[in-house]
Amino acid sequence: MASHESAKKSLRKSVKQRTVNMMRLSRIKTFIKKVEEAISKKQTKNEIIAAFSEMQKEVMRGITKRIFHKNTAARKISRICKKVKIAIGES
Repeated sequence: MASHESAKKSLRKSVKQRTVNMMRLSRIKTFIKKVEEAISKKQTKNEIIAAFSEMQKEVMRGITKRIFHKNTAARKISRICKKVKIAIGES
């Protein structure tokens, strides 16, 4: 266990930051699920694109908040974009 005051403070800060990061990650995962759900339920083209747009914004925000590395975020967006294109009939 931490014995110095600075180490105790650091521990408190890291616990708080971890909870914030987990909430942010959960939020991003929720947006990803919404897009996949829209695709699986075969919603309209506009609804799928709107869900994808919202998801893309959240994932990119995850980069700025250091939840994802930029390449990880790009990979996630790319894979979902491929599914969206197939769903709406573009190639």
